[in-house]
Amino acid sequence: MKLLFCVCMIFFWLGDSMANESKLISIKIYPESLKLLNKEAKQRISVQAKFRDGFTQDITQYVTIGLQKNSIVSYKDGIFFPIMDGKSIVSVNYKSFDIPLQIECKNIKKNRGLKFKLDVMPIFLKAGCNTGSCHGSSRGQNGFRLSLFGYDPEGDYFRITREMSQRRINLSLPGKSLLLQKATKIVGHTGGKRFGVDSKEYKILINWLKKGAQKDTKNTAKPLGLRVYPKSCVLKSNKGSQQIIVYADYSDGSMRDVTEWAVFASNNDTVVNANNNGLLKAKKRGEAFITVRMFEYTVGLPVIVLPKVKNYQFPKIKPIGYVDEKVFNKWKTLKLLPSKSIDEKAFLRRLTIHLLGRLPTPAEAKRYVESKKSDKKSKIIDEYLKKDAFSTIWVMKWSEWLAIRSINNQFSFKSAFQYYRWLKSQIKTNVPVNEMARKLIDSNGYSLNNPETNFYLMENDPKKIAENVAQTFLGRRIQCAQCHNHVFDRWTQNDYYQFTSFFARIGKKKTEDPREKAVFKKINGETRHPVSKKIMKPKFLGGDFPNVSKIDRRTVLAKWISSKDNPYFAENFANRIWAHFFGKGIVDEIDDFRISNPPSNQELLKELSRKLVEYNFDFRKVIKDICMSHTYSLSSIPNETNKTDLRNYSKYPIQRMRAEIVLDCLSQVTGVPSKFPGLPLGARAIEISDGSTSNYFLKTFGRASRESVCSCEVKLEPNLSQALHLINGDTIKNKINKSKVLSGLIKSKNSPEKIIITLYEKCLVRKPLEKELKAQLASMKKYKNKNDFYKDLFWALLNSKEFMFVF
Repeated sequence: MKLLFCVCMIFFWLGDSMANESKLISIKIYPESLKLLNKEAKQRISVQAKFRDGFTQDITQYVTIGLQKNSIVSYKDGIFFPIMDGKSIVSVNYKSFDIPLQIECKNIKKNRGLKFKLDVMPIFLKAGCNTGSCHGSSRGQNGFRLSLFGYDPEGDYFRITREMSQRRINLSLPGKSLLLQKATKIVGHTGGKRFGVDSKEYKILINWLKKGAQKDTKNTAKPLGLRVYPKSCVLKSNKGSQQIIVYADYSDGSMRDVTEWAVFASNNDTVVNANNNGLLKAKKRGEAFITVRMFEYTVGLPVIVLPKVKNYQFPKIKPIGYVDEKVFNKWKTLKLLPSKSIDEKAFLRRLTIHLLGRLPTPAEAKRYVESKKSDKKSKIIDEYLKKDAFSTIWVMKWSEWLAIRSINNQFSFKSAFQYYRWLKSQIKTNVPVNEMARKLIDSNGYSLNNPETNFYLMENDPKKIAENVAQTFLGRRIQCAQCHNHVFDRWTQNDYYQFTSFFARIGKKKTEDPREKAVFKKINGETRHPVSKKIMKPKFLGGDFPNVSKIDRRTVLAKWISSKDNPYFAENFANRIWAHFFGKGIVDEIDDFRISNPPSNQELLKELSRKLVEYNFDFRKVIKDICMSHTYSLSSIPNETNKTDLRNYSKYPIQRMRAEIVLDCLSQVTGVPSKFPGLPLGARAIEISDGSTSNYFLKTFGRASRESVCSCEVKLEPNLSQALHLINGDTIKNKINKSKVLSGLIKSKNSPEKIIITLYEKCLVRKPLEKELKAQLASMKKYKNKNDFYKDLFWALLNSKEFMFVF
């Protein structure tokens, strides 16, 4: 009986626990209020339930709407329709929850009328007519061209109504218009049938044609932005679903439900699928971001899909600062368990590679491990941050971001070297990174005396300079917006040319020294929009029009970019710092912030950015915060919950050392330095100032040529060429043959065990495991000459993944 009682109690406890996990804790209505401002208005709501276990559920179809007898609205299938003018509060009920919804109806006897941009253009987007593979391509299709995704409504109106009179539209017989007959495939159409004659698309277009295909007036309300609801969701794998609703806000104060006209896309269809109507269907575990596009605007929402995890318990790990707090919170949301921590030698190896670009010596590793001081981690980080090698690594990275390289007849080696030295002086003396940016953007003078002016000598085209500034200092790639509104981000052609206008007045002239040029402010110079031909006034990206009438435009821009209030600079640089230690940025790639490429951990990025500003842009302090964290010391060995995790740092992401560091480590371990043009023997690969200076090893292992500011130039992916060079190439072979390290160990008459252990410690920063030592000693017996064995072992260790990778 006692046993039966215990079993029953266990089941009771489990049932109670599961019930608590699935308990409904809140419901939320989106949007919080409605405005129906004309006869045709209709607006959806989305009601989302949240449960104790973190899951959300779309319960819109299950709620009841409490409408009064003389209600100003009617309700059907989740949509409200206006009946009469007035204001009212409607009750939305679900189980024990009763939430009020404010509704306003106005001008409901007034027809809004069809507008070309607001009603006709969305049809082309939804039907796929203006995509790059159809009429939105630069050449159009079969003589008919539309602007890509509708970025040029005025041009599209002309091409539809005026370019080929009475061919594309027929105002006398609207139904005979090719615009309709092609789309419905009444006549042949390469693009196939886009919609039927009974569709809402057809009805809108034929009504617009019947009313004379009128052009929009100047008073037509303009869309100001999109809102997508709900703002996020956590769905059960293979079961969960969520209907997205989309609202547009207009310049006349109105709001409109545009769900049926928006275009939806998931960046991870294996996790969540978004259909043409915005219905999300959860698949397997993971994360996805749903992009929603309409007009010139792109918005989106993050979606998490999880299996039902029973009795999930987060381990009792104390967070070390804000980094761990933000990372741990995400793990808990995703029901992830972190991998175990690495040992002290492995930590020191990881830290030394990242901060100094080399391996710790056996003596350094021994001293660190044997130290009993509780603050030894903090002290070794402080020590490393003060070393010259640390500064050199970050000068190398800045040199890539600024694309420092000599160019024949344009940019001399001396200029590149002076530019590099200027960067080194800034980083070594710990000049705040925002101040460095300000000096570069606001630079003027003679390039050899003022090396920061070289920033403007790498490129001549103001458009290219604008692109580089946006990408390097703000982390935004605006290149797409040069020709059309950005397809996957907020940037329009107007944004592009307004930003370019900051660089329209850069003057350059030659000096007596052919290697030198002078950069100065010109009195005039403007940027014109390629479509409208209008002069574009300088405007901050995503910001305001500054007053530049009495001050150099670049000075104004430099002040804005380097400001503590700048919305982009701090997060861009914080992201670059994080990427150095984890192989990928919180936004990946590091210079590609956009709506459709969201951060893997928004709260972490936000806090890193805030701290960087708080520290007065002293990036060393942020680096210490990262290196001190528990997250940074995790093993790369996965567990059952995190084996598929690639975005949330629940296990350390294995990454190959970058080319310069691999070569420097080979030189360090063998004691045989590499020689680089223009540098003395013994100089490290990380010290090469010129992107045009390289060798076969560095090229093969993905060193950036610095032909662009793109972070993508650095290649960390292993490939066949690298494997063949390691096996058959002369780099490792020559270094081993010339190495006095091995010969010194042999001449000192060390025992075989001692030599093997020393080689392991030098190459892998650890002693061999007992089974490894036994295997090596057994292998040695097969050699007639022990020295040949030692060379082969040295070669094998230097070729091993454990040597080449940070893990």
